[in-house]
Amino acid sequence: MKVLVAVDKSSESHMALGYACHLLEHFDAEVHVLHVMPDHVEMAAQSFYAPFFSKDGLNQWIESEALQISEEVYKTCDTCLAGKVPCEPEIVSGDPAEEILERAHSGEFDLLVLGSHGQSSLKGFLLGAVHAKVLHHSPIPVLVVRDFREIKRVLVAYRGTRCDQQALQFIAPLLARKKPEITIMHVYDAAGNGGEQTAQACVLEGSETLQDGGHEPIVKIQTGEFVDEILKDVARSRYDLLVLGAYGHNVPKYMRLLSDEALNLVRLTNRPVLVFREK
Repeated sequence: MKVLVAVDKSSESHMALGYACHLLEHFDAEVHVLHVMPDHVEMAAQSFYAPFFSKDGLNQWIESEALQISEEVYKTCDTCLAGKVPCEPEIVSGDPAEEILERAHSGEFDLLVLGSHGQSSLKGFLLGAVHAKVLHHSPIPVLVVRDFREIKRVLVAYRGTRCDQQALQFIAPLLARKKPEITIMHVYDAAGNGGEQTAQACVLEGSETLQDGGHEPIVKIQTGEFVDEILKDVARSRYDLLVLGAYGHNVPKYMRLLSDEALNLVRLTNRPVLVFREK
């Protein structure tokens, strides 16, 4: 597995790298660490507000900042190397979301890892426009890390879509060595066309997929609104990872945007979230 981890200068994004390396322990994987610096042209334009910066002074500051960041990015790789996970750092300049997406598209990666936090050296990083843009347009699964948790309990929010089924096929080998307790939770509308019998048939396929991968999943079936019931279960139980498919039912192939349900779960939960989409 080839994994791209986007980091900035914050401790939270470095923690996301640590989480990724923990996830990939005992798994055949390599990690590429990407740091996006602000574009030099943009920084020069912003220097209008700091007239004490000469052109030479601005260039020196940029070079000094690049050197410092380079050292920090190389240090972050030590986290992975300690766990015997190969790690390759990379520094580019430009728009954070665009550069992250470009590397995700061109680098033949299998997973993109992002840290989520309240303060960042890149304003809005993974909370506002950058966060939403990467989640909506990533061509690969995205893992959003909020805190470091040893992965012992996993909840799969399962709607029975093709994307949800592929998410199970993705995590089964990834978590094979860790053997966490995996719960498949399906929520159905009691007033809709499907009933409990349909729900049972739905989760049976998911349960068999994980069993084929060497896991013994727990199955939960609940009635109500999908996002609300998933969030309630997350609040009641101490899950270390939430897994869900990016798309809802009957999504055309050309519509690659995140479903409202998936986006709301990413926004509202306080757990690490793996949003799966087929490459």
